[in-house]
Amino acid sequence: MTGGKGVIHSSHWGAFRAQVKDGRVVGVTPFEKDEAPSPLITSMPEALYDESRIRQPMIRKGWLEDGPGGRRYLRGADAFVPVSWDKALDLAAAELKRVSDSHGNEAIFGGSYGWSSAGRFHHARTQLHRFLNGMGGFTRQVQNYSYAAAITLLPHIVGSLESVQGPLSSWDGIAKHTKLMVCFGGVPLKNAQIDSGGVGSHITQPWLERCKQAGVEFVNISPLRDDAADFLQAEWLPVRPNSDTALMLALAHTLVTENLHDQAFLDRYTVGFNEFLPYLLGKSDGQPKDADWAAGLCGIPAETIRGLARRMAGTRTMIATAWSLQRADHGEQPYWMPVTLAAMLGQIGLPGGGYGFGYGCEAAMGAPRKKLPTPNMLAGRGSVDNFIPVARIADMLLEPGGTYDYDGEKRTYPDIRIVYWCGGNPFHHHQDLNRLVQAFRQPDTVIVNEPWWTATARHADIVFPATTTLERNDLGSSPRDRFVMAMHKAVEPVGEARHDHDIFAGMAERLGFREAFTEGRSEMEWVRHLYEVWQQRIAEHDVTVPSFEAFWEVGHVEIPAPEKPFTLFEGFRADPDAQKLDTPSGKIEIFSRTIAGFGYDDCPGHPVWREPKEWLGSEAVRDYPLHLMSNQPRTRLHGQLDNGTVSRASKIQGREPMWLHPEDAAARGLKDGDVARVFNGRGALLAGVIVSDVVMKGVVQLPTGAWFDPLEPEHPGSLEKHGNPNVLTRDRGTSRLAQGPVAHSCLVEVELWRDELPEVTAFRQPAIA
Repeated sequence: MTGGKGVIHSSHWGAFRAQVKDGRVVGVTPFEKDEAPSPLITSMPEALYDESRIRQPMIRKGWLEDGPGGRRYLRGADAFVPVSWDKALDLAAAELKRVSDSHGNEAIFGGSYGWSSAGRFHHARTQLHRFLNGMGGFTRQVQNYSYAAAITLLPHIVGSLESVQGPLSSWDGIAKHTKLMVCFGGVPLKNAQIDSGGVGSHITQPWLERCKQAGVEFVNISPLRDDAADFLQAEWLPVRPNSDTALMLALAHTLVTENLHDQAFLDRYTVGFNEFLPYLLGKSDGQPKDADWAAGLCGIPAETIRGLARRMAGTRTMIATAWSLQRADHGEQPYWMPVTLAAMLGQIGLPGGGYGFGYGCEAAMGAPRKKLPTPNMLAGRGSVDNFIPVARIADMLLEPGGTYDYDGEKRTYPDIRIVYWCGGNPFHHHQDLNRLVQAFRQPDTVIVNEPWWTATARHADIVFPATTTLERNDLGSSPRDRFVMAMHKAVEPVGEARHDHDIFAGMAERLGFREAFTEGRSEMEWVRHLYEVWQQRIAEHDVTVPSFEAFWEVGHVEIPAPEKPFTLFEGFRADPDAQKLDTPSGKIEIFSRTIAGFGYDDCPGHPVWREPKEWLGSEAVRDYPLHLMSNQPRTRLHGQLDNGTVSRASKIQGREPMWLHPEDAAARGLKDGDVARVFNGRGALLAGVIVSDVVMKGVVQLPTGAWFDPLEPEHPGSLEKHGNPNVLTRDRGTSRLAQGPVAHSCLVEVELWRDELPEVTAFRQPAIA
């Protein structure tokens, strides 16, 4: 549909209309029903035609000449050889068959953690898994990088993932009933620009404005002042990174010692408070977890802590915790404690009270929306049941046959011979990238479907050029957003790019299961099929939506808003016997006998304070005195659109910007616009300097997502010249329970870069032989 309004489409950062002239996308305009559209959509035309597009199939020179494993030590630095589609598909299919026949399908790793497309049919990870399951299965990842520790912990203590994935207690109920919203990690609007299935309308900022107008008071507990929007006039409590658990324990201690806790709620709806209480009061270890103790750890005055606890107990309070807090050493603890604290207040299940994880972390978290099915492509099932926790990729590749603990099990890493990546970029998400470079040099073969020459593509042996979202038809949908969007193809593919589905269909044909993979459907037949299956499923909930033809013509379906606000755990509170939680006790587990039974000293049976290995109170601070906050960027989604207009305009002398407190900058002779070297024992990078008191003293803010760009890619540990903070972050698990990533437990030092600046080449083509 190319009428005067443009071609309707959707993306992670919002729905829009693409303006097309002479077969090229020349601009975009926001979807007319978007209340607060994101400027990120303006990056799409530039990224679509960027120099970094992969325009035809490529094979790494060493692999092509020497066979599987050939000169693997040059992955990331080797030249590539252009080949035909038939040759690339033949080689990939033959290699998959060789490994399957010789080593079993467990030796094939189908990772592909990442956001890929907002479209439900052209969802790269689903397409890859469907293909690999069709040929017998593969080793997979579980959890996600966003809230891995929570995914493992929360089922043990509250029986589900609703309180981190949604639906959360909705914003309309918060505006009506909440008086105090205490935000650990703030409610960052920059994160609320995006949602994994697309965004029909951005609602976080409008709802926050309504909450403020309704009289809700906000407390922003974060090292970063701008984790709460200025219009909220939030009280800022600058907390030392990784010390939130200590602060929460002190709040709980004040509630108990001043008899402000709700013992009746604890008795009726929870188990294990009596096991937790001796630790809280210091009877089990000699250290009361009081406000004076916590003040020395978190940097917030003891009287401020006590005063906040009293305010929380005296009014309807919502405890909001950002996803980022659990991406740290012992990341399970700052998620166990908000549940405990909310239970002690006795407001769980009441309108406007209780807790929720992730407000502001995606666009539709807390959106008023009926709990309904969404359109989805099925990945099928294979015969392989092996997996790794999402952030243990490098361990798996470097330590085949090694053992590790995870959620009560002793598990063994498989011997991976093929890594197949499609959608997502581990060289954005993963920690300690120099170690990941070494890990990616271990398998026989790495295959990647990718539109651009990201670091993942550069570290592959077989590279298939994939289409971008604007080059295909699809439908976008998120389980939290009220819109299902038609995603109309805007332009023909750049170069020889093909859809992931077509790439896999070509390999499936060579491996003998094309019909089973495609089910005989074309792209548009699949889009229609997914819509019509969803249409039937949603009708079971008494919701009627238009025919596919009408939907495709209009361009969207808007799901009616619910008549009343949603309150998390409302049914459980009303009748905890009839609506038990899916925990062993059927109640909230402040003490978990299951977790205690695992015997993990780094994650015992109730919430505890454990000092992170790297934080501002540790011995390591003598060498690296600044805490690195590698948070989400405001100019792109993870690494997506780093090659677009908005992100490139934010760079300082071509480098990712980094925020420093004025006193920290002055002590190092740094000023706005300088380029600095940021380093620790794991690596070093270059970043642009912004001096601002938006960050607390002792903290450096360097967002993730700058495309990995080492000065000497053949040598792991080389200076990263673009500003990717994951050359500095630690690649260890949160604990033996969850094994989640710990990116936010990281210390660094910063110094002025005085030498000639090396050129940023992240968006260039690699060497082509």
